[in-house]
Amino acid sequence: MVEALQDAGVVVTGAGGGIGAALARRFAAEGARVVVNDLDAGKAEAVADEIGGIAVPGDASAVVSDARDALGGTVDVYCANAGVGFEGGNVDRPLDENAWAASWDVNVMAHVRAAHELLPAWLERGSGRFVSTVSAAGLLTMIGSAPYSVTKHGAYAFAEYLSLTYRHRGLKVHAICPQGVRTDMLTASGTAGDLVLKATAIEPSDVADALFKGMAEDRFLILPHPDVAGYYRARAADPDHWLAGMNRVQQKWEEVR
Repeated sequence: MVEALQDAGVVVTGAGGGIGAALARRFAAEGARVVVNDLDAGKAEAVADEIGGIAVPGDASAVVSDARDALGGTVDVYCANAGVGFEGGNVDRPLDENAWAASWDVNVMAHVRAAHELLPAWLERGSGRFVSTVSAAGLLTMIGSAPYSVTKHGAYAFAEYLSLTYRHRGLKVHAICPQGVRTDMLTASGTAGDLVLKATAIEPSDVADALFKGMAEDRFLILPHPDVAGYYRARAADPDHWLAGMNRVQQKWEEVR
């Protein structure tokens, strides 16, 4: 069972919509005091008003201090959910370095900065929970977006590092790795998302349900799409076979885009 969340201080970044809003709603329903963070102040305030939370809009890379103050000094659960995706990154569809830099900053370094600020207090008291919204792209890959695929691998690796390094000191870490979720990001993924993700896309609330089930079972890896486990095993067992299969998907995408 998940320890009681009544009055727990929870921060969710990128919570103005999609998965983040679903996580914020679920934690609030469990009695937590929830900080709703989003770059879009209006969206953050709307979700906060809906759930009785606290809106702390702004850059997810620098939210911990203000969120901690808003919660009265203590963060118990931090959901590093904010993410960005840019189509392209291939030789024929290059992205400039600003897109790569933004992807690294939001998808990886925001997690790193948050952990650096949160870990001292968590390790001192022997408890804390870090939830990283990664993506199945962090275990597999995603056609059509080199920055997204690469940085989501980085986000997963960082969550894994936190867990293996600090679990004996009371830190609980969860990496959520869904495939398609019916959000604005899926819509923005265009023909690549339509080809690979749309048919099996789930609702953001399903992701929140999967997280809470995983927390109750004290699992690191959260797979809202159970089939991802089989894909991950196949990738590890025979990388060349898996890459050949993904290349066939790439070729199909090139035909329809």
